[in-house]
Amino acid sequence: MDLVSILPFSLAAFLCLVLHCVVTIHILLFKEDVKSAIGWIGLVWLAPIIGTLVYIALGINRIHRKALSLSRKAGAFKFLPKTDLKDTSPFPQALLPLLKLGVEVHPQPFCFGNRVQAFENGDAAYPAMCQLIAQARKEVLLQSYIFNNDAAGQMFLSALRQAALNGARIKVLVDGVGKNYSSPTILQPLHSITGLETAVFLPSKKPFNLPFVNLRNHRKILIVDGSSAFFGGMNIAQGNLVDTHPKGPIADVTFQVHGPVVRQIARVFEEDWNFATKKKFTAYTPDSFNADGSCAARIIPDGPDSNYGKISYMFTGALACAQKSIKILTPYFLPEENILSALEVASMRGVKVEIILPRKSNIFGMDRAMRANFKRLLKRHIKIYRTVPPFDHSKILLVDDQWAFIGSANWDVRSLKLNFECNMECIDKELASQIHTIIAHKKKGARREHLSFLKHQPWYQRLVDNTFKLLTPYY
Repeated sequence: MDLVSILPFSLAAFLCLVLHCVVTIHILLFKEDVKSAIGWIGLVWLAPIIGTLVYIALGINRIHRKALSLSRKAGAFKFLPKTDLKDTSPFPQALLPLLKLGVEVHPQPFCFGNRVQAFENGDAAYPAMCQLIAQARKEVLLQSYIFNNDAAGQMFLSALRQAALNGARIKVLVDGVGKNYSSPTILQPLHSITGLETAVFLPSKKPFNLPFVNLRNHRKILIVDGSSAFFGGMNIAQGNLVDTHPKGPIADVTFQVHGPVVRQIARVFEEDWNFATKKKFTAYTPDSFNADGSCAARIIPDGPDSNYGKISYMFTGALACAQKSIKILTPYFLPEENILSALEVASMRGVKVEIILPRKSNIFGMDRAMRANFKRLLKRHIKIYRTVPPFDHSKILLVDDQWAFIGSANWDVRSLKLNFECNMECIDKELASQIHTIIAHKKKGARREHLSFLKHQPWYQRLVDNTFKLLTPYY
């Protein structure tokens, strides 16, 4: 074989080598997680062509670049100025370390005088939400991961039609994947309402959006006339109407919010709307807020578009600062090692730690993957409760029966690294009492996990549990 015939192969090999080196450099520069970086580098070099293509398609966080571009065009995603807790007198002294951590994580000031009320299940929440919408005179902003075209969706459509007749400006934002939980989707009925604008966050069916299929907008927000809101983790779906005995019933908790913190919630909606539509939008703000409540609150948004990890920091910070008790209510419990270790350390310090989970998950393999972490936690005297059906989708963290962290985020990698989430930090004895009562009710009849049972599990069950745990980043 002469030099001329070898040259094309040598050139191709050289170009492949250069490409692999460039991709490796990109991984080293932008992948902060060591395990992730090692995995990607191994894939690129052990499966040279396929690994490189997979990384280019799925490994690069294009969301951040898209968000920065939109920020320049539409003025969204502005960074908050540095905020200090100058006046700490309104807060319990025991909470100050946690509050100081919070403003370092996300420099958003506290709003005072808010009222926050818990609503359990769609049976209680949906009528209140729809009544609020139907009374709107200025503006309705509605955002949900899942907005199904079913009995629950029809309730909201009726209320939105009434708001439109009232002359209110209406904007509805749905997620590009979440909208497909019902067929046909809710989009066509929404489009039929005169004066109502809709937007889809990262539509998933377009080929160039495939890399974003895991980067979903998981936030659930309703704001009416700039002064009242519903905020939490409850989707709009018939399953939440538990009293109607739907197929696949879902228990959940959401919160009605009145007061100046609603403006912070509206800011999150503005940024998501600007991102989805590439059009700048400013939410309606009333001249004054009725600030007669007792709740100090602030919003902490999180997502892969910016310096993500804020909610994860708040989780670990709350576990580190807790003095007496930690109560975690979540549907999915697959945190990474840092949070698992923080839970163990909190319990070893003498803090009473309770984790309340559904007895049966709605995701295949989730129960086994979660159970793989139980043994280490039970060894540290952490109590784990599995609630009776229906499947419980509630998401609440309560520390020392004083500090509550509510919103859309689950205790798993998908929420803490891949999704757009939003939580609210609340300090209010009345709200804490509501949450304490809700959790106590859910614990009644729940089954406690016991270390003795897990110790006597057959080896093959532990093998299956640990195998499903390997899928933690993908649930």
